[in-house]
Amino acid sequence: MSLARSRRHWEDMGALDPCWAILSEPDKRDGRWQLDEFFATGEAEVSQLMHEVQQLGFFVPRGHALDFGCGVGRLTRALGHYFDRVTGIDISHSMVSRASSLDTGGECTFVVNGSAKLPFRSQVFDFVLSAIVLQHVPEQKVIRSYIAEFARVLKPTGLIVMQLPSYVPWRRRLEARRRLYTWLRLIGISEAILYHRFRLHPILMNYLPESEVYAILEQNQCRVLMSVPDHRAGPHISSRTYYATKD
Repeated sequence: MSLARSRRHWEDMGALDPCWAILSEPDKRDGRWQLDEFFATGEAEVSQLMHEVQQLGFFVPRGHALDFGCGVGRLTRALGHYFDRVTGIDISHSMVSRASSLDTGGECTFVVNGSAKLPFRSQVFDFVLSAIVLQHVPEQKVIRSYIAEFARVLKPTGLIVMQLPSYVPWRRRLEARRRLYTWLRLIGISEAILYHRFRLHPILMNYLPESEVYAILEQNQCRVLMSVPDHRAGPHISSRTYYATKD
């Protein structure tokens, strides 16, 4: 599946059920996430992340942070407690529009980007975060491009924290429900009917081997400080969170 088609699918999900598309808890489907509860998960996640970074003994300058794949701003807003400026970027106009409307204080900046390249100058961010996002990028070559872009926009001594599966079993890659959604959507059946009546969705799962992630970062002047198992991709999927800096 192409990045352009993936973008259309995330536009669908941003209009249909944006919070569930980001945190797909079975009992929260069909708009059952309460916004306060949903954003509280971001506060807890970022708080735990900052504690882990502190335990690592790494000092992160508190200037400008990037939340890649920001959705409706769940982590973007939480990062605002720790950084002077926070930018969230997402492939979906509908997600970014929702994020902007919910950020009533105007403390964050939200950007739409449908390219495999990031629309920022080099070395502008002190911190780059990507959680449960790269796993939904449709092509491995695009995942590789995004990792290289994270390194490019990171300032020297800055920190990248990104989660990504290192392997997805074949049976999980078949994704019959996602493929059926894509085919039926192409012939003109509405996203609302597919999602609400037939219980289909277009969210895919992808991966990149750990050795490739290390190689891309090293080729782009970044050094991995730590790589730890991460279980957010779901059962039976090997996933890791990488902590990397630019020397």
